[in-house]
Amino acid sequence: MRRRTVLAVAGWLAAVAAATLTGVGALNVIGAGITGGSGGEVYSQERIARDLALPSSVAAPSTGPTGTPSPGPTASVAPTTTTTSPDPRHALSTPGGTVVARCVGNEAELTSWTPAQGYGASDADRGPDDDAEVTFDGPGGSFEVTVTCVDGTPKATWELDDD
Repeated sequence: MRRRTVLAVAGWLAAVAAATLTGVGALNVIGAGITGGSGGEVYSQERIARDLALPSSVAAPSTGPTGTPSPGPTASVAPTTTTTSPDPRHALSTPGGTVVARCVGNEAELTSWTPAQGYGASDADRGPDDDAEVTFDGPGGSFEVTVTCVDGTPKATWELDDD
């Protein structure tokens, strides 16, 4: 009887070890991305700043949003960083998060986006297109950010859907 108990405990421990190793392996796969795709990346503010710090760039002083809100939940946001390189990217801040965009000809392209704390990103249309879009969903509602190009400079507008 004692030998059966020892074998049962040993078998149970082996099953626990196998389950633990399987779980750790699954977490590693999920952490690395199941498909290995690169769409919908969320970058830290440090990564955005590093990406914007090109050798030929000249940072403009940050003045914050200079656009004035129109009546209702729509507002314009001016770029907070400009560059003199042939491929300028601009960080555009909204209440739901920050997008980094550039103009490809007359079309807007989102190069990255970072939701504000408590928000998540969904429904991203990276572009290049007449307008590139991403939605930031969070406790304050859903902010749909639309980026267009005006005179070769990306401009962001956003609408609040508080349903």
